[in-house]
Amino acid sequence: MLVIVCYDVSTATREGRRRLRRVCESTGQRVQKSVFECRVTLPQMEELERRLLAEVNLEQDCLRLYRLPDMRGCEVREHGTFTATNFDSTLIL
Repeated sequence: MLVIVCYDVSTATREGRRRLRRVCESTGQRVQKSVFECRVTLPQMEELERRLLAEVNLEQDCLRLYRLPDMRGCEVREHGTFTATNFDSTLIL
């Protein structure tokens, strides 16, 4: 499934800036400054959500996860210079 992760972490304090760095680490493919696309299974999504909730401060930050369970009928329209990774083709790491 495709999961869209969006967050807004308050960076007014040093701790907020640390939280932001921790949230950004290995969250998926960044498609905007605070938006990531993740191709995951349901257990991986649940683990990702637990990990992110452990990092954010719910009184100061906002975290949203959008689950698109089936790629059939899902359409992503891209405009501008960003080119997403095609996860359905061969990936070379």
